Amino acid sequence: MKRAAALSALACLLAVTAAAPASSAAPAAVRGPGHPAGTKASALDAVPRRGVLRVCTTGDYRPFSYRDPGTGGYRGVDIDMARDLAKSLDATPRYVPTTWAELVGDLAAGRCDIAMGGVSVTLPRARSVYFSEPTRTDGKTPIVRCADKDRYRTLQQIDRPGTTVIVNPGGTNEQFARAHIKQATLKVHPDNTTIFDEIIAGRADVMMTDASETRYQARIHPELCSVHPDEPFTFSEKAYALPRGDDEFKAYVDQWVHLATHDGTYATYEAEWMK
Repeated sequence: MKRAAALSALACLLAVTAAAPASSAAPAAVRGPGHPAGTKASALDAVPRRGVLRVCTTGDYRPFSYRDPGTGGYRGVDIDMARDLAKSLDATPRYVPTTWAELVGDLAAGRCDIAMGGVSVTLPRARSVYFSEPTRTDGKTPIVRCADKDRYRTLQQIDRPGTTVIVNPGGTNEQFARAHIKQATLKVHPDNTTIFDEIIAGRADVMMTDASETRYQARIHPELCSVHPDEPFTFSEKAYALPRGDDEFKAYVDQWVHLATHDGTYATYEAEWMK
């Protein structure tokens, strides 16, 4: 109840602020990607009026976002969070399929109100979109067959002739692999939902992805082991991507994330996938 009251109060405050007369020094319009004509209503107003929160998500990244090929339904930590956010705005979520290569462009073009599903904060992405307050920290770490867990602990051990590193295209995993793999064979696999089967089958040796994903995949595939997930090669944060220029909506989502990550909501959703 306290959390709902806090979000309601924030929405009212932002609405009052938006309705107040602008000072002569204030810009006449919000501008940025997706706002070519200038003035545009904030998603904070548009989403409740529409009754739908449009969520761009790849659907290929468990435990955050997974689209069941049989039913077409979406599941995951951030799918649960999307429903929570939509409910707080008196709306229901509608999932907009995207890819890692197209996610930022789809959001900037106005095809969705928010992008969710294990999105990593990067500076290149931040040039085109806003990011919410982070939901968790993460970083790239290897996942391998358990029999090989001592063979591929460092980048030097991984980047050797005879090793096949597999990667999904278009996101931070591919960027990291291409920056560090010079001698090993780099194999791009287009389907992130089946990529771990390639390691199990011996058609690849290593994938370097976010520690959260390696933990989840090692849990559901006993043949695979996550290598030092508590000490990843990199530091990164997960957050939600938002339209650049919509400060009111960003303020609301930031407050919602802050409450969800401190009142146990996010931890509860994550625990359901990691147990």
